[in-house]
Amino acid sequence: MKRLNKSRIGGWIAVSISIGITSFWAFWGIIENFHEGWFYESWLWNVGLMFAQYLSPMFIFMGISLVAIYWPRIGGSLHVVMAALMFWFFGAASNAPTLFIIIPMALLGTLYWFGHPQPQKIATTLIIGLPLLTLVVSGAYPIWRVAHRVNDGNFSARLVEGNGVTLIWAPDGPGWPRQGVTWDEADNVCQYLTEDGTAIAHTLQNIWRLPTVDEAVRSLSLHNENCGGTWDTQQAQASYQMQPDKETPLWNIHSQVIYWWTATEVDEEHAYMIVYNGQVWPRTKQFGPGYLGFRCVKPPSTE
Repeated sequence: MKRLNKSRIGGWIAVSISIGITSFWAFWGIIENFHEGWFYESWLWNVGLMFAQYLSPMFIFMGISLVAIYWPRIGGSLHVVMAALMFWFFGAASNAPTLFIIIPMALLGTLYWFGHPQPQKIATTLIIGLPLLTLVVSGAYPIWRVAHRVNDGNFSARLVEGNGVTLIWAPDGPGWPRQGVTWDEADNVCQYLTEDGTAIAHTLQNIWRLPTVDEAVRSLSLHNENCGGTWDTQQAQASYQMQPDKETPLWNIHSQVIYWWTATEVDEEHAYMIVYNGQVWPRTKQFGPGYLGFRCVKPPSTE
């Protein structure tokens, strides 16, 4: 009886940890999906990306947990195999993944190997139900927000004025690309961009430039209304009367780019980037993932 009780306790500890991990991935996956994902024009492509990239960790953890409930040896082994794969992927020198992912996964596999949560139907219901509930609750507002984004389809050069800033923002093309670049590349393109913003000249033009972080913060909008952004230089912090979103006239909802470089440098190696939702972060100038782009600006007087 004592052995049985220990087995049940160990099994339910494992189930509880699995629910926590799976629910975390449900929360993170759906939030990130509607933050950086969901940019394709095709609904099917968006759904495919959501399941393949953002929700797959949740379903993977859910799946191996269910296997472990009914076949403890197999499920426990799968957890250990996953821990080994993560160790191989992150490397022995990665302290954070080792401490927070690899070791817990190996211990979880051990718990499942020796533990037997009973009754299995309740464990199954909780493993499936609680993460899915987390998914629905966490995704409700992001889904509503993305569904109500403003998109006028005009990706030409735009005159945007308000909150003390009046600038012309470059049209879709080299001065407003749909892929990521480093800060130096973005700064260089703006300097060589032709007056109409559609081509890169062979000689220095000095017509366009990157917006400062103050200009970017003060220009962001929501539903065609300026968000009243202000930039505190001393605190290096942006604040808004309304939270901005990824909408026209400044952003392209069908581009993977959700961050822009600004002209404001932190030091020789770092500059500020701004997120479509108004957050501002310093990043190394050599950072250039696909979702970090830029949009050149110029004053209206050059038109």
